[in-house]
Amino acid sequence: MKKILITGKNSYVGTSLMSWLRNYPEQYYVDSISLKDEKWRIEEFSKYDVVIHVAGIAHIKETEKNRELYYKINRDLAFEVAQKAKFEEVKQFIFLSSMSVYGIENGGIDKHSTLNPRSNYGISKLQAEELIKTIQDGIFKVAIIRPPMIYGKGCKGNYIRLASLAIKTPIFPNINNKRSMIYIDNLSEFIKILIDDNASGTFCPQNNEYVNTSELVMQISKSHGKKLILTKVFNSLLGLVKINTVNKVFGDLFYEKSVSKYSKDYNVKDFKDSIKLTEGMECNLNVGKEL
Repeated sequence: MKKILITGKNSYVGTSLMSWLRNYPEQYYVDSISLKDEKWRIEEFSKYDVVIHVAGIAHIKETEKNRELYYKINRDLAFEVAQKAKFEEVKQFIFLSSMSVYGIENGGIDKHSTLNPRSNYGISKLQAEELIKTIQDGIFKVAIIRPPMIYGKGCKGNYIRLASLAIKTPIFPNINNKRSMIYIDNLSEFIKILIDDNASGTFCPQNNEYVNTSELVMQISKSHGKKLILTKVFNSLLGLVKINTVNKVFGDLFYEKSVSKYSKDYNVKDFKDSIKLTEGMECNLNVGKEL
């Protein structure tokens, strides 16, 4: 049995991952801690085989006033936790980074893409990666995960805004784009596999299917029994708008499939079923699967 500690006790990824791993009580013993105060510094890490660091700040508007907070939490705190894990002889450290480290707002990402983050969030995550990698060795394994947009029931961020719009609007632009996303159960299963493999390296998991924004909104609408009309009437206007939010919703942003391949399949839910589950609909699915 592997003993696992998750930092970020009340985080979306942390709580979801804990629930997922607890489906396998004979394989994993899982704890979680909060890093919001200094109590974590006296926590005994030596009793764990794996520390998974998901604590951090995201989904808040970046300002000059909160700039330093990103580096204090997403970089410095992450490195301190990693150092403590190594000092106390934890075997594996898994760090949740972000697709934002590439700094790409439109287009595809492959193994040759450069790291050029443009936001404090992305920069702080990349700097944390670089610091943590300096202390890895043959005994202390470091796995860095750079997920695209994460979604699932109870998630935060852009998905919630799109879902709210899908339920309210009777009409939506019909855009042919593709975006990488990952359903929370697929991410949790991927992390489970990294634990099983005692893996190290940098990983960019995603759903098997790219997501088309118009199809996403249509599936959300269907899940709630709503009728939605997709139209290309607005497409020419959207092409002229140079607003970041519009680009995030209707532009392309994806990992090439080769970047996300792993030796084991981690996609336990397909796109349509993941939307039904996210929106609270029932599906005839198993909780997980052995790989």
